[in-house]
Amino acid sequence: MRRFASAFAALVLPALAIAAVPDLPASVSQGGLVIGHVTPGTRVTVAGKPVHVGDDGLFVFGAGRDERGPIVVTLGNMRRSLTVSPRDWPVERVNGVPPKTVNPPPEIAARIEREQAEVVAARDRDDAREDFVHGFIWPVNGRISGRFGNQRIYNGDPKAPHSGMDIAVPEGTPVKAPADGVITFAKPGLYLTGGTVLLDHGFGLSSNFLHLSRIDVKVGQYVRQGQVIGAAGRTGRATGPHLHWGFNWFGTRLDPLLLPGIH
Repeated sequence: MRRFASAFAALVLPALAIAAVPDLPASVSQGGLVIGHVTPGTRVTVAGKPVHVGDDGLFVFGAGRDERGPIVVTLGNMRRSLTVSPRDWPVERVNGVPPKTVNPPPEIAARIEREQAEVVAARDRDDAREDFVHGFIWPVNGRISGRFGNQRIYNGDPKAPHSGMDIAVPEGTPVKAPADGVITFAKPGLYLTGGTVLLDHGFGLSSNFLHLSRIDVKVGQYVRQGQVIGAAGRTGRATGPHLHWGFNWFGTRLDPLLLPGIH
């Protein structure tokens, strides 16, 4: 869990020197982020789909929880295959959750679908900003109470795998931006996730913060790493105060514990 998913070891990217040979790792963990570098202007595709390449030749992509690989990456006229390292996914049993949040009635299910569609739309950005380039910090410091990818069983009812990392902290604990970025979603009172904020770091990478008791930012606001964006809470489907920190590459959920700088 301590190793980076990217072989682009130091995200400081000292001079981003243009290299004739693309910089790309040979493998990636399930849930891992890959950061690569090519000669500027090179066309890059991942699994046949083009990805954003910065003016400096930087590009990113992620391997989802259930990705088995190999992931085929084309870099101009070159073709590379990345192996995907499998991980063990333990089962987490969460009891004491309000039954109506586990198996909601039809009218509530429709509300949840509408709210989640808004969140998904907010992730569909491909800004040229490279706010992720200097690495990440913890948004709060506390005990990890739920890990990315683990199978969740709520009140004995199996549900989807956990989409992020839960950090147990007292209600009201300030939540800090793990990296620079633009706020793309900020709403209190979502049925499942309560107070919810999305922070876009560029190139399709975004953090989401759930169950907030307070939101201190608004959509369109640019925030710096370490800036307080809200406070941890227990709103939505939560059994106690904590911060859920999720991380995405567009619609692909990634493990925050594998981000550069998090150790």
